[in-house]
Amino acid sequence: MLDNSNVAPGKDKTLRCAIYTRKSHEEGLEQEFNSLDAQRESAEHYIEAQRMRGWTALPDRYDDGGFSGGNMERPGLRRLLADIDAGKIDVIVVYKVDRLSRSLLDFMKMIDLFNEKGVSFVSVTQHFSTTDPTGRMFLGILITFAQYEREVIAERIRDKVAAAKRRGKYCGGVPIIGYDVDRENKKLLINPDEARTVQYIFRRFIQIGSAKKLGQELNEQGYRTKAWTTKKGKVREGSEWNTAHIYRLLNNRIYIGEIAHKDRSYPGEHEGIIDRATWDKVKAILEDNKPVKVSMARTKMVAPLKGVIRCGHCGCSMGPTYARKNGRHYTYYICQKDSKRTVSRCPLKRIPAGDIEQAVIEQLSAVFRTPTLVAKTYFAARDIEQVERERLFKQKAQLEMELSQAREQALELMKPGSDQPGKTEMLTTVNRQAVELSKQLTHVSERCRAYQGNSITEQDVSEAFQNVEGFWEDLFPVERNRLIRLLVDKVEIRETGIDMELRTNGLTTLIAELAGLACEVTERRVSR
Repeated sequence: MLDNSNVAPGKDKTLRCAIYTRKSHEEGLEQEFNSLDAQRESAEHYIEAQRMRGWTALPDRYDDGGFSGGNMERPGLRRLLADIDAGKIDVIVVYKVDRLSRSLLDFMKMIDLFNEKGVSFVSVTQHFSTTDPTGRMFLGILITFAQYEREVIAERIRDKVAAAKRRGKYCGGVPIIGYDVDRENKKLLINPDEARTVQYIFRRFIQIGSAKKLGQELNEQGYRTKAWTTKKGKVREGSEWNTAHIYRLLNNRIYIGEIAHKDRSYPGEHEGIIDRATWDKVKAILEDNKPVKVSMARTKMVAPLKGVIRCGHCGCSMGPTYARKNGRHYTYYICQKDSKRTVSRCPLKRIPAGDIEQAVIEQLSAVFRTPTLVAKTYFAARDIEQVERERLFKQKAQLEMELSQAREQALELMKPGSDQPGKTEMLTTVNRQAVELSKQLTHVSERCRAYQGNSITEQDVSEAFQNVEGFWEDLFPVERNRLIRLLVDKVEIRETGIDMELRTNGLTTLIAELAGLACEVTERRVSR
């Protein structure tokens, strides 16, 4: 309890007492009589006992339920400090000191403010005075222990979370697309509709290799990020996708059934959405796309043989470089060991990228023309195409229904005699939604037309592989790089010729990749 020697007692002097209460967690606050009520009741009884000294409790409540005492970002505390600054309060009453703050620095700042404004501070269960050096010293010791207790609690919580994650348990956080949270059992449950969206994002990223392009496609097709409801009942609407959303999703190990903690991951209790092979493909592309500190010249280059081409004379890798002449860019592969020498000793010097890449493609043609590979690629491509067709037509039907509903709502609002409150604003909103839905429908309809009556045939795959050079030209740079890494283990260059070693494993992966590329090329050709 504070000794109010700085305020003259007496019946003629009324001391306005503000009661501040706080609870760190929301648990139990829904009860009719909760912890905040108990703290206030104790403070009111204390103030009533001081009634003969002119104390009276203010009716305003300064409550912070579910807020930490480790900082000052609390609505109830902000209102309290604002009223102190306005001169509306003479005494602050709390149940315990740590209800006001658990931070020594924040607490001493508030005490300085109280002294500046002539406001006294009282703790119902603790006895000290803020009006003399000794009291301030004891107060500092008391709040130091409160801060120590807070840090110990935080450490225990961190240890508990670490232990739970090692057991594969979900430990909360913002819900992610693809899963719903069973708050009662604290588990992740697959949301089937969202899971299909997640699978589509992973599959599409493997095909185009660009988070920016993928985000644009998702927004054009009307996809949005996770929409969810907080424990307090607040609805968080989904937003448009950006590259940050894409990268967070593609790097989240929850989708392969794991729980990550710091730099390690553990088998989770939940079921995964993405298989390991798809995850590994995406990680490989992300690794290839990772920005490195190189010159601007190198960032402009496209070098599909980087990482597989080697110098047969020096036994080292060959890296890309480029030159510019008459406004044109020329790419070359140079011996990395020789490039560091003061005097060149390698007979290769530099090899034009176009020539060596063409030679590699010609040697790969024989692989592509294998009848078994053509047939298996066709069947895999047909399955991929069917899944994509069903998804697009389902999405088109959904957009058509939503657009029809929006138009009906607009017509209803435009009827004569309609005096619905906020009619103009509602009509503007509905029209805006209809325009956006129309744009999305146009984009999806164009993609649907690419699949209508143009199903991929075995002859399409065979002809594409017969003309490997044309097929190669239709691929995006990232698709070329991925295809080379999938097929080629090593390309060794000598003055006398080229030695190439192919990868003999991973036929299933190769077929899936070629099928996806064949579908992509077919769709792009039809859409032109």
